[in-house]
Amino acid sequence: MEFTGSRYCGSYRNGRMEGKGEYQLPTQTRYEGEMKDGMFHGKGVLYFPNGSKYEGIWEKGICKQGNYTFSDGLQYQETDWDYCDGYDRRFYTERCHGLKPAGESQLTNEDPPQLIPDGCYDCRDGFYNPNTRVVSDYEGSFLRNADEEEHEWIVRSCRKSWDEFVGRFSGKSSPEERGASDTGLSSI
Repeated sequence: MEFTGSRYCGSYRNGRMEGKGEYQLPTQTRYEGEMKDGMFHGKGVLYFPNGSKYEGIWEKGICKQGNYTFSDGLQYQETDWDYCDGYDRRFYTERCHGLKPAGESQLTNEDPPQLIPDGCYDCRDGFYNPNTRVVSDYEGSFLRNADEEEHEWIVRSCRKSWDEFVGRFSGKSSPEERGASDTGLSSI
């Protein structure tokens, strides 16, 4: 395990993980629960670095049934899911605590949202730097390299650290920089 970056704290039987224990993966995802013959077996919980968890019943390393809970406490439901559907686009925290007053936008479920480093995108499990194509967690540790498909999705879909102004005067900030012809005024 030390070669893969994983670690285990718990009981062993015949040199294999058996009984109750805690297994931590290199991604900082942690399993706490029952083990048998070196595999997740019985009741156990996977705790993810972002604060979410998956509680399940495992057989020979395969989860047979379980429930996922997001870091904000929202429980995933496979059927009758009414969160973030076509009719109600509020964030979960807005459903729990109400909407902000007019003029105060809530950009993410977290309020205030994570500050994004310059030139990067917030891809929800960390920050993405399009120059290096690396996703790092919110503390700066490496998570993964983005392939072309993920890169395109992040650039198209995720919140970025900079503002882009669109419209008639896109990219120009003052009437002087835009020039008199853009403002409709002439200099006589």
